[in-house]
Amino acid sequence: MTSGFEIREGALDQPQVKDLLSAHLQEMHRWSPACKVHAMPVERLQQPDVTFFAAWQGEDLAAVGALKQIDDARCEIKSMRAAPAFRGRGAGEAILVHLLAQAKARGCNWIGLETGRHEEFIPAQRLYQKHGFTECEPFGDYVSDDFSLCMELRL
Repeated sequence: MTSGFEIREGALDQPQVKDLLSAHLQEMHRWSPACKVHAMPVERLQQPDVTFFAAWQGEDLAAVGALKQIDDARCEIKSMRAAPAFRGRGAGEAILVHLLAQAKARGCNWIGLETGRHEEFIPAQRLYQKHGFTECEPFGDYVSDDFSLCMELRL
């Protein structure tokens, strides 16, 4: 239990999880050009290099997030999203703290993420900054521009 949320690995077969991930993808397409949407669909989140987590409060889905293993020392945060009813209530932070702990437990010394620059992404940017993330050069296939922002944290 983290901050009143129970965080469980998996649950990609749960209807609430599928609905939240679908809404997340729809919003990403609304705020960014299709070529800038890097959110993963459920099928990609089920691949062996990704570990998916869901935060629950009782029977209610509060937030989701995943870790994508880049190599032995680096991983990336993917598909982090708080359910609308849980925004501003610590659910996103609970998932982030859990993902950081998981990355450290795996022996990672670097964790990165890509997020948007649009005003809708400012709360996410602030959360990442609160936990020590800073803007960095693009990694992987990302390109920083008017839509994309890459951030990193040395663990």
